[in-house]
Amino acid sequence: MKKVLIDTNIYSLAMTGDSNVVDILRRIDIIGFSVISIGELYSGFKGGSREAKNREELNLFLDSPRVVVCTINVETADFYALILNNLKVAGTPIPTNDIWIAAVSFQYGYKIFTKDKHFNLIPGLAQL
Repeated sequence: MKKVLIDTNIYSLAMTGDSNVVDILRRIDIIGFSVISIGELYSGFKGGSREAKNREELNLFLDSPRVVVCTINVETADFYALILNNLKVAGTPIPTNDIWIAAVSFQYGYKIFTKDKHFNLIPGLAQL
């Protein structure tokens, strides 16, 4: 069974019809989606003129039986702290939300699917 956590940018690309991304998503058994990504999307929706429509599309996506919403808790915070400390020691900071998303990936044991190259700076993070 292929379990993959998708980054916010993958959801956005899928919604714009990126055929490569959509094809890959069709082959994934379980699609994890972080509440951090949901927050990023809600923030973007607020800044646009299609908030209600975008929320409706997101809710349809989240209602799919293949989609698992991955929440955060104390265990996630522990992964976050480890990742952040390692990045500080290496002198390779990345955006805070992406550290949380990586922490979710570690916690749930999902590979991450993203277009952001800075995820490569996180040692041990399995990527699709």
